[in-house]
Amino acid sequence: MQQPKIINIQDRKLIGLSLQTFLAENKAFELWKAFKPRVKEINNRVHTGYYSIQVYNDDFDIRQFTPNIIFEKWAATEVSDFDDIPESLKDFTLPGGDYAVFIHKGTPQEFPKTAGYIYGEWLPNSNYELDNRPHFEYIPENNKPNDPNAEEEVWIPIKLKA
Repeated sequence: MQQPKIINIQDRKLIGLSLQTFLAENKAFELWKAFKPRVKEINNRVHTGYYSIQVYNDDFDIRQFTPNIIFEKWAATEVSDFDDIPESLKDFTLPGGDYAVFIHKGTPQEFPKTAGYIYGEWLPNSNYELDNRPHFEYIPENNKPNDPNAEEEVWIPIKLKA
């Protein structure tokens, strides 16, 4: 796997749906099934891609991560402002800062290999540690999740080690 790009972003405005879940339960499919048909109601999209966001509790420690850790999962798209939010959709401000951006190539079932590299190899051997901000994947509009050649960006919030 390649080295990530280190990218600093400003806050991003998103509109989407969210729910509380954990990996062992994994309600991501239901969340996306509910959100995707609603995207056409969002008039002020910045681009056509999607954000799959994980918001962990303040005391989140990747070293103690288990499939039963509860987190907030978002399916969202970026917008220029929050002036026109369709009914029952919610706004979310993705905090800016430094992110390590990796490319995951393959199906969702192959993601544990990518995550193993990020958290088990790259992060411990880098000059960075996790920052307490949301983790997210940026998914191009035409992404087909079950295509073994599908690619998505994996954004990990980082800060320099103290």
